[in-house]
Amino acid sequence: MDKVITIAVAGYGLRGQCYSQYTLEHPESMKVVAVADIVREKVDAAKELFHLPEEMCFDSAEEMLKQPQLADLMFICTQDRQHVPMALEALEKGYHVMTEKPISPDVEECIQLQRKAHELGKVVTVCHVLRYSPFYQKVKEVMQSGQLGEIRNISAHEDVGYFHQAHSFVRGNWRNSIETSPMILAKSCHDMDLIQWLMGQRCEYITSFGSLSHFRPDKAPKGATEYCLGGCQCKEECPYDAEKIYITNKKTGVRDNHGGWPCNALCVDPTEENVYEAIKTGPYGRCVYHCDNDVVDHEVVDMEFENGATASFTMTGFTKNTRRTIRVMGTLGELEGDCVEGIIRVKVFGREEDEIIDVSKLLIGHVGHAGGDTRLVDNIIGILRSGDLNNNLTSIDASVHSHVMAMAAEESRLNHGKSVSIREFESRF
Repeated sequence: MDKVITIAVAGYGLRGQCYSQYTLEHPESMKVVAVADIVREKVDAAKELFHLPEEMCFDSAEEMLKQPQLADLMFICTQDRQHVPMALEALEKGYHVMTEKPISPDVEECIQLQRKAHELGKVVTVCHVLRYSPFYQKVKEVMQSGQLGEIRNISAHEDVGYFHQAHSFVRGNWRNSIETSPMILAKSCHDMDLIQWLMGQRCEYITSFGSLSHFRPDKAPKGATEYCLGGCQCKEECPYDAEKIYITNKKTGVRDNHGGWPCNALCVDPTEENVYEAIKTGPYGRCVYHCDNDVVDHEVVDMEFENGATASFTMTGFTKNTRRTIRVMGTLGELEGDCVEGIIRVKVFGREEDEIIDVSKLLIGHVGHAGGDTRLVDNIIGILRSGDLNNNLTSIDASVHSHVMAMAAEESRLNHGKSVSIREFESRF
């Protein structure tokens, strides 16, 4: 019988919960044996769900890391700037590591973790979950098949969605680049990673433009108050009103989504009463024009790769829905696809009919990031059970270059789109 991989979870927020609960469906493969979080209610919920003894429940990841090694693998799902210090300590303790993205907004830290993983011979997987999704796996397969000829351009688009932008990047945990990461890492390092992986080439030059143009005090309409439930005179017409997003909206509000995301980020038990209480004076009830946010709300990035191919990426918070779309242009054909719909259209030059590929049925039974979340966990558990370290699709080695690209793009953006040489940027570290 194959070994059951034991898991210690550092950070039992939404991502930690997502990966950990997979163990309930596959108890023959993995088992959560320890949990740490700074919110005691979350620890108590995990304790009950996974039947943990009190001595395996911790009030912080730091406290858990003071113990002798408790498991085979540690899920590190804490805030961005905590990932590397915790991962380094976990590796020294003897753990293998699966860390949430981004690795770190500090390139030197990314390289430090990469070196330590090699030095100790440990698995470090980065949660670039979209590489594992059936949609992007199929896009990669078509590109490698030769149907499109030599790839010359990739154009990728990320629609963050107005409610997601307001929730995560204006009011929420990733609103401030000093506390966490710039937007190109906090949200769009998925996209930098995908473009680099799909292109299969090193990026040589990068440039970027973007800004925080809307969610700031000078854009506040007359009558806006510090909190949405504080007598705001603009509630009726404001789409970012917290009561609309978290209570009444049919897609995101607690009345219709029954305590799913984003309401489950506000409180442990997202009933309507509890959500109302959370937005009265909590961070998610703040007016979007009066927060301490500084990350961009729109950005474009242009890239040139070592073989002369180019790519462009657009991120915007100003869309109705969340969605990723992609176009790939080659010398013999083109591809276009929508990740949400799961539809890929292949247009080979000279052929009258397009090929339509529908991967949506492959998502059945797989949740999160177009099916990527569960496949990521599948992959690392398979690696640890088989000992085949070559099957790590999002290893620390595979992920560092796209982090370098993202931070070089941020340097370009901060310098009004100045072109940055990736090799010169890397040489600093």
